[in-house]
Amino acid sequence: MDKHNFFHGIAEELSMGALTAPAERVTGGYLHEMYKLETASGKYAVKLLNPVIMKRPDVFENYRRAELLEKELCENKIPVIPAMEINGCKMQCKDGQYFYVFHWIEGKALAWDEIKAEHCREAGALLARIHKIRQVKEPSDIKEICADWDFYVTAADTECREIAGELEKNRDLLYYCQEQYNSALRLLPPVSCICDGDMDCKNVLWTDGKPVIIDLECLDYGNPLSEMFQLGLSWSGGTVCSMNYESLNAFISAYKKEYGDLNPNWNAIYGIGFSWLDWLEYNVKRALRIECGSEEERKLGIGQVHETLRRIIYYHTIKDELLKQLSN
Repeated sequence: MDKHNFFHGIAEELSMGALTAPAERVTGGYLHEMYKLETASGKYAVKLLNPVIMKRPDVFENYRRAELLEKELCENKIPVIPAMEINGCKMQCKDGQYFYVFHWIEGKALAWDEIKAEHCREAGALLARIHKIRQVKEPSDIKEICADWDFYVTAADTECREIAGELEKNRDLLYYCQEQYNSALRLLPPVSCICDGDMDCKNVLWTDGKPVIIDLECLDYGNPLSEMFQLGLSWSGGTVCSMNYESLNAFISAYKKEYGDLNPNWNAIYGIGFSWLDWLEYNVKRALRIECGSEEERKLGIGQVHETLRRIIYYHTIKDELLKQLSN
């Protein structure tokens, strides 16, 4: 696709005004492509949705549900940047490429080493506000992870030597962690609520010291305890394999203050932290060209396989210390 002509075309067709500068790629995403557009009418962010993802059978229903939940967050005054509605639709399409358009916001996404306890407090309280909007006393429809790691180990041996050794070395651990995750999933309290699905630090911009959530296409219904635990681990350093327990405590305490005490059995739900397995499997598929649209995406998948394996191994090693800190 000729990106230059594509962006000129959508600016004209969507009455955004003529481009005043070349479209600028915005870094940070691992799934879709984001660009900054400057036009005669203002600045915009345009998210090009991954064409491979758009071939999934349930993708349009998932995005439609996320769009409705996005409106609900806006109605409840949650600080978010919603997709623009143009000609009655949020999702747009040109030349077979699906995309969303957003008003550009001048904010900063924090790097992992910039996150402090005060940021974790803000993020934890904000997540609790989302979870409180509407709840149902029934189990969440969260799928168990049932990856065939033996298949991927064998396939990588011939199709992607860059990941073969690491997958084979950690084969037993992956099956163990998968069982730990699925067991914890069955022990979650039967509560369902609106969940962001991807509220890590790259999807929260800070303006004047306050958080604003972006990239809301993962909005769905889920379990509040599961998402709180996963995001608490992420914001406090689990993603970069360097846990800061002061930050974890700040996140969880702020969440409880806003939401109410969930009184979790931390030992029972410890396995939820292995939710990274889902992202690992997706990137193994990209590396093996099973679900991949380009060589650039394949290389990204290879890099994410190594990073995600490192996170899973790290989380496995900190179990005793983590549970000790959580019990206090």
